[in-house]
Amino acid sequence: MEAIFIHLLNGFATALSANNLFAALAGGIMGMLIGALPGIGSVMGVALLLPLTFKMDPTTAIIMLAALYYSTMYAGAFTAILINIPGDPPALMTTLDGYKLTLQGKAGKALAVSNWASFVAGLIGVVILTFMGPVLADIGLAFGPAEMTAVILLALSAIAWLLGDDPVKGLLATCLGILLATVGLDAAVGRPRFAFGIMELLNGIDFIPLVIGLLGVNEIIEMALQKGGYQFKTKERLSIRSNYLNMAEIRQIFRPTVISSILGTFIGCIPGAGTNTASFLCYVLESRIGKNKQNMGKGALEGVAAPEAANNAAAAGAFAPLLALGIPSSGTVTVLLGGLMMWGITPGPMLFTDHPDLAWGLIASMYVGNVVCMIIAALSIPVMVQALRVPPVIMTPIIIVICMVSAFAANNSLFDVWLMIIFGIVGYFFCRYKYPVAPFLMSFILTPRLEMSARQAFDISNGDPAIFVQKPIALAFLVVTLILFLSPLLVRFCRACRTK
Repeated sequence: MEAIFIHLLNGFATALSANNLFAALAGGIMGMLIGALPGIGSVMGVALLLPLTFKMDPTTAIIMLAALYYSTMYAGAFTAILINIPGDPPALMTTLDGYKLTLQGKAGKALAVSNWASFVAGLIGVVILTFMGPVLADIGLAFGPAEMTAVILLALSAIAWLLGDDPVKGLLATCLGILLATVGLDAAVGRPRFAFGIMELLNGIDFIPLVIGLLGVNEIIEMALQKGGYQFKTKERLSIRSNYLNMAEIRQIFRPTVISSILGTFIGCIPGAGTNTASFLCYVLESRIGKNKQNMGKGALEGVAAPEAANNAAAAGAFAPLLALGIPSSGTVTVLLGGLMMWGITPGPMLFTDHPDLAWGLIASMYVGNVVCMIIAALSIPVMVQALRVPPVIMTPIIIVICMVSAFAANNSLFDVWLMIIFGIVGYFFCRYKYPVAPFLMSFILTPRLEMSARQAFDISNGDPAIFVQKPIALAFLVVTLILFLSPLLVRFCRACRTK
């Protein structure tokens, strides 16, 4: 323990040098801009910045790239809260309550909750990374294809809690998401599925035009069709202080923030799980056990705190297997691994011995960068709330341009813009006939990973399904999933017994 503190102090000496401090600041600012623009995301942001860092000192470069990564987790919630379009996939769950708060005139509060939860989660995640990095890496390695299949099955079964008032409509939306996720080339045998001869569909349907259409374009259609003109419902004062959280609100979100931070950190270290799974599972957990669960999805502060804490903590947890074992656990961390290898640095158990300045400097910089991101995000709240006072006749064309550019930027394809428009119409009918969007989107996100993990597990076992019960971790998750499916029947049985 004493040795860790000594190494951490040396890391702060490295992180607080002028060059590295400026790198963390620059990475944080760029991450805020990239994260707030739908369609770019942390993977593309780090990949675009990576070539510019080759001539930099490796420690300075990795600090800048890491700051960009976790600052995108902060900024992804901005557009999710303000215009119902998540800046990146992990912010999808934030739209469920964040945008509802904006419509209630509480955009500043929602942004403040997002920033506060992100800061606390980042701090908790880095503290856990500092003292339990190797342990987290070992936990991540314990999750092979069979275990990941069981985890994703659990997540898919949890979608039932987001089905809305009509379970039949929710299940139909879930099945549609699973169906669309199978469009494209079969990952196992390379054969096209449901592409109908359209070349652009061979790579599958991209998530960015889909989510922008379902949420963003749908909102524009709603604006256009409202009689008497659409008006943003906000009367908030535009000062920083007016958007601070009071003690009652901090106590309200403290518990879900801490729980989601701890759980998100452990999920983040699992290869393939990532920030998407962390934010989804923590939101569902809060909707089931939270004190304010009846208001989840209707504008609850906890509905913003839980997913935002989870994805920021998962971003910190993702560095544990990278630094301790040299194993990336997400797409963004894979790009960071490529950068380290290009600089002649091989992550793994010897990294802390051969390159202590880089390893501990990076960890210490995450403490510093987290504070920097919090300050930038807090100062930007009045500016972002001001945007809601722009007349809709001006705001609507701006949102349309953002949607079209973001959809095009996903693959530099005009086909994605047409997909966005089609899904915008689909989203309008979803909204009009009260089909829930969340189950559709989450099943679309989780299905490809489920298919890949299940096929890998069957390849390992030569087609023997017993692999899912022979692995203790996989068996435990499958048992929990089975209990979730049977719980309604068990509840009915218990009630019937009591009436007798």
